[in-house]
Amino acid sequence: MAPAPAPAPARLLLGLRAPAALLVLLLLLLLLPSGTEQGPHEKRLLNALLGPYNTLERPVANESEPLEVKFGLTLQQIIDVDEKNQLLITNIWLSLEWVDYNLRWNETEYGGVKDLRITPNKIWRPDILMYNSADEGFDGTYHTNVVVRHNGSCLYVPPGIFKSTCKIDITWFPFDDQHCDMKFGSWTYDGNQLDLVLNSEGGGDLTNFITNGEWYLLGMPGKKNTIVYQCCPEPYVDVTFTIQIRRRTLYYFFNLIVPCVLISSMALLGFTLPPDSGEKLTLGVTILLSLTVFLNLVAETLPQVSDAIPLLGTYFNCIMFMVASSVVLTVVVLNYHHRTADIHEMPQWIKSVFLQWLPWILGMSRPGKKITRKTILMSNRMKELELKERSSKSLLANVLDIDDDFRHHANSTAAAAAAAGYLRGGGASGASTGALDEAGASAGGGGGGAAVSGGAGGGAAAGAVAPAGAAGAPCAAAQRELAAILRELQFITGRMRKADEEAELISDWKFAAMVVDRFCLIIFTMFTIIATVAVLLSAPHIIVQ
Repeated sequence: MAPAPAPAPARLLLGLRAPAALLVLLLLLLLLPSGTEQGPHEKRLLNALLGPYNTLERPVANESEPLEVKFGLTLQQIIDVDEKNQLLITNIWLSLEWVDYNLRWNETEYGGVKDLRITPNKIWRPDILMYNSADEGFDGTYHTNVVVRHNGSCLYVPPGIFKSTCKIDITWFPFDDQHCDMKFGSWTYDGNQLDLVLNSEGGGDLTNFITNGEWYLLGMPGKKNTIVYQCCPEPYVDVTFTIQIRRRTLYYFFNLIVPCVLISSMALLGFTLPPDSGEKLTLGVTILLSLTVFLNLVAETLPQVSDAIPLLGTYFNCIMFMVASSVVLTVVVLNYHHRTADIHEMPQWIKSVFLQWLPWILGMSRPGKKITRKTILMSNRMKELELKERSSKSLLANVLDIDDDFRHHANSTAAAAAAAGYLRGGGASGASTGALDEAGASAGGGGGGAAVSGGAGGGAAAGAVAPAGAAGAPCAAAQRELAAILRELQFITGRMRKADEEAELISDWKFAAMVVDRFCLIIFTMFTIIATVAVLLSAPHIIVQ
């Protein structure tokens, strides 16, 4: 297929040489029609409009009527919410529309010029300011040009970084919602001179909003208010936009709440450590210090107000109270565990509470001793009876009672010997061996036949008692040796019994310490679970991504 022929101007340029072609191109450009001819018309229009214009004049046809100003805003970004200083920093574009009676023209008379861009200091504009501004210059807007149309309508869209005051409610921190008001109104014109009207009933424009990493935007409703202040009888009109935001809790949940729960669980594990490990108290103090660091992190982000206590601060204080109580009770446990019989005696109420009833409630038992309600009642009944004699169950218990039996046997033997000497002495009144000898000697010193017979009788009695005295001396020595052996046995058994009692008392103190440990473990575990669940359930919402 043959190529299409070139247009006539192109064939003309191709047929000419380079200088001639350039000259023809310049002529063609000069002959082209211009797109617009508004330059001199716009200048003439500006001179006609701004020459007699007075920026102090309120542009209305009738001074008795208020000038209607449509007001709206576009929220671009929430830059920061300063809880400590209770400030809200936002990036907002304002939108003000009004009709200027003095800025009208016929577009056909000025070359079809339909609109103009005029700096705001050349024409009248409403003095709309944010009442609750915290900016150093108070007005944080950038003064852009005002777009003026041929029918007198004016559009003014100044962007700005607004720093407004906001009452921060920290009751449910970090599960909180904040409502920050931005109140706009005329600073000098009352409602009879300037009437503010919402540009949109839905509030602020959020189509170009840039999401914030810490706050989730719920909405931005607007409301028109007419207020009569005490200073002035005229009504003043303002438009208030409320920025409704909700804190994203994912950061605080995984960086504050979860570590706090884990640290508190470590405090609970401290009750399972044996007291002899030496790290029981150190663990509790370390956990208490770590919780203090977390509480300082929370306190740095909150305003220093006393209106309310934040929910997270309440939870941290509860956990800190629990850990501090665990440290105190750990000291009590260590005190109980290392008590000895030489220094401390166990009171009766401790025996009743920590050795009987509380172990029974907690389901604890000692090796070889099962603690039940029946055994507790039987033990108390035995103590109430206070038995004077114990049933002997070992050799040591029998040895302790030998002394009394031996003394009873010795007394009965001496009485029997005295009775035998009395019978052999023929009615002598002496009951001992010395009495019988004295009776024999006096009988031997008499005279006559009676004396002979009496002397024979006395000699027989003396001969009978002498072997008895000789046999009594070894018996007395044996008694003394047996008494010494009994004293040694009593001393040994007394020491052994005392050692057993001391060992049993030390074992009771250690068991009491173990009971306190188990009781604190159960109570503090329940306290931690209840406190965590109560905090999470009382929050308006838990996790907002």
